[in-house]
Amino acid sequence: MSDSIAIEIAAESDLWQDLEAIEARMSQAVAASIAVAKLKHAPGAELSIVLTDDASIREINAEWRKMDKPTNVLSFPQAEGKAVATTPMLGDIILAHETIAREAEEAGKSFEDHLSHLTVHGLLHLFGYDHLTDAEAEAMEALEVRILATLGIDNPYADAPLLREAS
Repeated sequence: MSDSIAIEIAAESDLWQDLEAIEARMSQAVAASIAVAKLKHAPGAELSIVLTDDASIREINAEWRKMDKPTNVLSFPQAEGKAVATTPMLGDIILAHETIAREAEEAGKSFEDHLSHLTVHGLLHLFGYDHLTDAEAEAMEALEVRILATLGIDNPYADAPLLREAS
């Protein structure tokens, strides 16, 4: 198993500025997730990240989840179960700038830290983690907290959960 995943980032909205810094931040979040969660993947596995806006993610959310509203992050895995460890394409993570900025401001967190959290969250979804039940949510959140701590990011769930109902 290679430790790295090839990340392809596409900015579909002009709201996303300083893409070099954003790409570096997301790469760090992916690397920390792999290391801490021991995520098994094929050598050279690919990950697609789409940076978009609320209008676009609202359309995707309505089509795929029947929820006609914007959300912060959506994940679309290309494989399930044990097949994730061998698939060459892990899937897609889609992030909406306005929702992320609003949530970060409301929670008193930096945009960058919240973006890192959502990258970790979205990646864990691609590897089969979920939060449909309280037990799943507690396990996923605990793993996210451990991963984010290695990046120097405080527990995002300390005050109020932002993601349990989101993605």
